Amino acid sequence: MNSRQARRLPPSSLITDSGVDHVRLAYHYLDAGDLDGFSSLLHEDARLENPAPGCRHHIDRIVASGDCVVAIGRLTPQQVEFVDVFTLSEEGMLRSRRRYDAHPRLSAR
Repeated sequence: MNSRQARRLPPSSLITDSGVDHVRLAYHYLDAGDLDGFSSLLHEDARLENPAPGCRHHIDRIVASGDCVVAIGRLTPQQVEFVDVFTLSEEGMLRSRRRYDAHPRLSAR
């Protein structure tokens, strides 16, 4: 194996735990409208879409492994469930986020 094919080591639990803290803080800053605080959690190469103003995030669960943090929750007042998948940088900063929305189910008649 040459240097171009060198495998990246998985991040330490300290980095993963730091990433979980950054995800929690990201939602806090977004809900408070503190975009400077939110930006302070992002890696310089971050690829995150602009947050929707006026929403509150209610997080039900956060699961993390290595450089991946998954947050499961819902947005209010829209009452839309979502799953956000974050990728962390080597320093535990937020590098990317992909959101999956669950559309409200229609009631069966």
